Amino acid sequence: MKIIGFDLSSRVGSLAVYSDGRVLTRTEWPNDRRNSAPFFRALDEALRKNSRPELIVVGLGPGSYTGTRIAISAAVGLQVACGAQLRGVPSVCAMSAENRFAVVGDAKRASFFLAHVQDGNLAGEIELLPEQQIRQRVSEAAVPFYSADDLPSLGTLRRAFPRAELLSELAHCRPENLACPPLEPIYLRAPHITVPRAAMTR
Repeated sequence: MKIIGFDLSSRVGSLAVYSDGRVLTRTEWPNDRRNSAPFFRALDEALRKNSRPELIVVGLGPGSYTGTRIAISAAVGLQVACGAQLRGVPSVCAMSAENRFAVVGDAKRASFFLAHVQDGNLAGEIELLPEQQIRQRVSEAAVPFYSADDLPSLGTLRRAFPRAELLSELAHCRPENLACPPLEPIYLRAPHITVPRAAMTR
C-alpha cells in the first residue's frame, strides 16, 4: 500500500511517501504557520514523483493549532481528489522510533503538556502540568523525554520533531491505532469561542 504522511504541528514540517516497508520520498522544511507555501510545494512534488496514494495519514498534534488544521484540511482535500483512505495519528507518537518515550511541550498559560508513548500509541491521557511538576517528572524519568520546543528551564530534553516517515510506518504497522474521519486537532483545552457582541444583546 502506498502511503503519504505529513505533519505541520511543529516548527519543522515533514512529508514522506511510504510503500512496501520503505520510504520513497522524505522532505522537511522550516514550518511557518503564516506561510504554508513550502508545504504545498513539497506535497505537489511528492505527488508528481509518485503515483496516487492509497492511504493519507496526517499528524493531529498537539502543537500548532493553525499548522495542524492546515494539514488536516489538505489531507481531506487530497482524499477527495484521489479517493484514498484518510487516517490520523497523534504527532507526538511520531517523534521517536523507540518503543517507550515521553514528550513535553509548551501549552502556554504557564503550563506544559506531557504525553507518554508506548508501542506507537498514546499511553493514557495527555496531561497538563505546571513547570514544577514537569521538572520533577523529567528528573525522575525512566524513559527518554523529547520536546519540539526550546525549554531549557525543564532540564535535559532531547530535541525532536514529528517525522512523516514514522507517521506512515505507524499507519502501515499499527492500523488499529489510527483515528478515522472526521479528524480534528488534539486540543489541550476546550476551544475558546468568542461570541459576537451583537449576538449577545439579542
